[in-house]
Amino acid sequence: MSPDGPAGALYVGRVMHARLRPRAHRFRYRVFTLLADLDRLPELDRASPLFSVGRFNLVAFHPGDHGEADATAPLADQARAAFARAGIAAERVWLMAYPRIAGYAFNPISVYYGTDAQGRLVGALAEVRNTFGERHTYPLALAADRARASADKAFHVSPFLPMELSYRFGLEAPGAEARVSIVESDAQGPILTAIFAGARRALSSRTLLAALARTPLMTLKVVVAIHWQALRLLAKGIRVHPHPRKGTGTRAGERIGDAAA
Repeated sequence: MSPDGPAGALYVGRVMHARLRPRAHRFRYRVFTLLADLDRLPELDRASPLFSVGRFNLVAFHPGDHGEADATAPLADQARAAFARAGIAAERVWLMAYPRIAGYAFNPISVYYGTDAQGRLVGALAEVRNTFGERHTYPLALAADRARASADKAFHVSPFLPMELSYRFGLEAPGAEARVSIVESDAQGPILTAIFAGARRALSSRTLLAALARTPLMTLKVVVAIHWQALRLLAKGIRVHPHPRKGTGTRAGERIGDAAA
C-alpha cells in the first residue's frame, strides 16, 4: 500500500461463510474486489478504458456508494474524519470493496485501510450494509503485530442471527494477497466465520476481462446468493430474528434479506 505505487488493484479470490450453530451451514463463492487509493481517484480513473470512477462503465467505482449518505466531502476526507473520531490518525486511506459491474453493486462489507505517510497500517473501518438500505461503520484499532480487532455487534444484518453478539476481525494491509476474516460469537463461542482471501492483480483491461469471465455479473450474483442462502437456512429451521426497529411487522421479503452475514 505504498503511496508511490499504483492507485488501485484487483484482488481475485473466494469468499467463504461457515455457520457452526445451531445447524451447520457453509458456502463458498468466487469473487473479485477493488482496492482503491481514495486520494488518487483521478489517477485510478485512467487505469483502463473498461473502468471508470464516478461514471458508468463495464466496471466502475462510485464514491457515493460509500460513506455518509448525502455527504458533500470527498470520500477520503469522510474516512479520515471517521478514523479521527475513533482516535486513529490516518494520513492516507484505501478502500477495498466490490466495484459496480454494468452499473450495479452491493457491498455487504467494505474495508477502509488507514495508513501513515509511509503506507504502514494504523487502523481500519468496516462499513457494513444490509439489504434494508442501512449501513454502519465499525472502527478497528489494530495491534501492529497481530492485526486483530473486536467490536460488539451494533447493527442488524442477518435475520438469522440475534443482536447480542460480538465480532472479531482479522486483517492486515493488502499486499501480494489480501485476507479479511470475521468471527461472530455469543457467550457460548463462535457461531459464524466469514473469510475473504484473494491474490493481487494489476488493474488493467486484461485483468478486468479475465475477472469478469471468471465471475460474470458478480455483484448481481452477490444479492441472488444472499437470498438463496436465506432460503436454505429457512429450510434448515434456523430461527428468524426480526429487525429490532421493525419488530414482528417486518415484511417477509425483508426477513430473509441478509443470510450471508
